[in-house]
Amino acid sequence: MENAKRRLLGCSLDELRSIAAEVGLPRFAAKQMAEWLYVHCVPSIADMTNLSKQSRQRLSERYTVGWLPPVDAQHSKDGTIKYLFPTESGHTVETVFIPDGDRATLCVSSQVGCKMNCLFCQTGKQGFQGQLTTADILNQIFALPERKQLTNIVYMGQGEPMDNLDAVLHSTEVLTADWGCQWSPKRITVSSVGVRTKLKRFLDESDCHVAISLHNPFPAERAQIMPAERGMSISDVVALLSQYDFTHQRRLTFEYIVFRGLNDSQQHANELLRLLRPLHCRVNLIRFHQIPNVDLQGASDAQMIRLRDYLTQHGLTTTIRASRGQDIYAACGLLNTARHN
Repeated sequence: MENAKRRLLGCSLDELRSIAAEVGLPRFAAKQMAEWLYVHCVPSIADMTNLSKQSRQRLSERYTVGWLPPVDAQHSKDGTIKYLFPTESGHTVETVFIPDGDRATLCVSSQVGCKMNCLFCQTGKQGFQGQLTTADILNQIFALPERKQLTNIVYMGQGEPMDNLDAVLHSTEVLTADWGCQWSPKRITVSSVGVRTKLKRFLDESDCHVAISLHNPFPAERAQIMPAERGMSISDVVALLSQYDFTHQRRLTFEYIVFRGLNDSQQHANELLRLLRPLHCRVNLIRFHQIPNVDLQGASDAQMIRLRDYLTQHGLTTTIRASRGQDIYAACGLLNTARHN
């Protein structure tokens, strides 16, 4: 990125109006800039051809679009691609592109590292190294070589989205606004372990799908692997979610990594049914991917199938998520950029 120039990427329509006024452009130029940024996705101010040459020059003196291309890419044998993107602060984050037939999902990061320190997650082992700006989050989408193929975006990469809520909400606004990318919010899913006050604000201010990292229905056991349980218990999360309507287009999912001998028993299955009974939701079972120095084992495929079938038969729709990109450390829980930062 050009030194001392601010990025236009991530700016709202109101912010673009302020920028237009600052550099002496007419108010309507903000709408033109938004269209170039978010509909035509141009990488350079010089490409905004319905602005006069003089206007583009004045704008370029202080601003840049601000795309930061990936500095590395790793390709999995299953077609998944893990990109390493630079950030404005000089750090890096990992972003995972997952093609699947006529669908293509991008798993984006919201922080450099993570404060939540879940026992089973490599990002948590990295610790927290900084927040991503709105532009940093959107850059993972706009500077992606496969951007035009995307059908879905999930905020399930590095970091806890609710712990960087302003930037996350700002980025989803750009993606869904009439002046922005005009995506349906139903193409976007935002995950969370449950962060008090922040989760409620997200539910009130966004129509995007919600995914809750559950992983154990018993609070004491959940706290042993997820310290965030002590800040907002899973029972409080469920109580909050029960105040919202998920019976129409907005979807609520609970993510559940299945560990052998830890959360895969009949008692856990029954408690899941009891806990989630008030909600219109589904459960996504996830295979555990081994990480160094953590004494946890994944449940067998047979046990995951038994758990899936039992929950589904008792009225809780449950699926098993296909594991993708494990050979390049791109699968769930494996993202970590400590070596680059």
